[in-house]
Amino acid sequence: MATYDRTTELHALDATKTGVQGLVASGCTTLPRIFIVPPENRIPLPPALPTSACNSIPVIDISSSDKKQVVEEVLRASSEWGFLQVVGHGVPQSVMYSMLDAVRAFHEGKYEEKARLYSREPAKAVKYHCNFDLYQSKFTNWRDTLYCRMAPDPPTPEELPDSCRDTLLMYSKLVMELGNTMLGLLSEALGLDSSYLTDIECNQGQILVCHYYPPCPEPEVAIGTSQHSDSSFLTILLQDCIGGLQIHHGGEWIDVPPVPGAFIVNIGDLLQLISNDRFKSVEHRVLAKNAGPRVSVACFFSTHFHPASTRLYGPIKELLSDRNAPLYRQTLVRDFIAYYYSRGLDGKSAIEHFRM
Repeated sequence: MATYDRTTELHALDATKTGVQGLVASGCTTLPRIFIVPPENRIPLPPALPTSACNSIPVIDISSSDKKQVVEEVLRASSEWGFLQVVGHGVPQSVMYSMLDAVRAFHEGKYEEKARLYSREPAKAVKYHCNFDLYQSKFTNWRDTLYCRMAPDPPTPEELPDSCRDTLLMYSKLVMELGNTMLGLLSEALGLDSSYLTDIECNQGQILVCHYYPPCPEPEVAIGTSQHSDSSFLTILLQDCIGGLQIHHGGEWIDVPPVPGAFIVNIGDLLQLISNDRFKSVEHRVLAKNAGPRVSVACFFSTHFHPASTRLYGPIKELLSDRNAPLYRQTLVRDFIAYYYSRGLDGKSAIEHFRM
């Protein structure tokens, strides 16, 4: 205990440029100390409520011809759950599976390609690393990440990994279209014109965050992704069949089992802020498992990639009244993100810092 130097061990992991997958490939059978969650913070068993009709997030077919019903279902899910699964989205399942396969191939691929991209430089459009908040978070998560900023300033094709370049470009285009569709439905759910959220540029930034969770030798003392809410306006998540995602709802943790062909869509902190709490940004986490590897691709929609932007975001004026006063102060998105990143995933919502 007396000789444990967490900072030194974090730097040692970073220096390998191979992350968690490098530990597994080297034959690691016990967790390095930096990954061990203290007993008081571990997830008790059973970790979540069993899935049932009354405690599973809504699944919505957004291709239904009954547009009014779809908008009502989106409103209910966004205000009560903060999460929904969507089908009928128009993205071919073949593309979804190809994306998961491409991400897996990158993470299990050549050291040279990953080392070339390994970085913590905020301005880089494409980078690979182990835990974006490695030096801020209390617990090192058992996962590696390929980060690709696809909009508004997309990377050159040469910046993207050879192993998944074409798939990334095709997938990002289709998920951008889905994001625009969802923002239109969310606008209407707030009683606004369908273009409202895109008109205020909620769709201008697109990041693909491609996570890889290798099988964990001691999952009972580790965490895949710490409890957190998303900083974005909107997140669209593709997950494989392994599972492990849980959301906090009604004071309980609830499993989100994979639904074949579905995307998970969740409200981010910024959308809760501008909707003045009409929509909920819900805390969630990912368990470490000895199965897998688990692969997921989160698409975050935000706007903090324009450092010079002076657009302030606060509660939408059309939603306010004498009986519905603003709950948050206005903020630049880059200031919100800077605060979010300064804290790491610490289990506390960053949005409360901006509440009036």
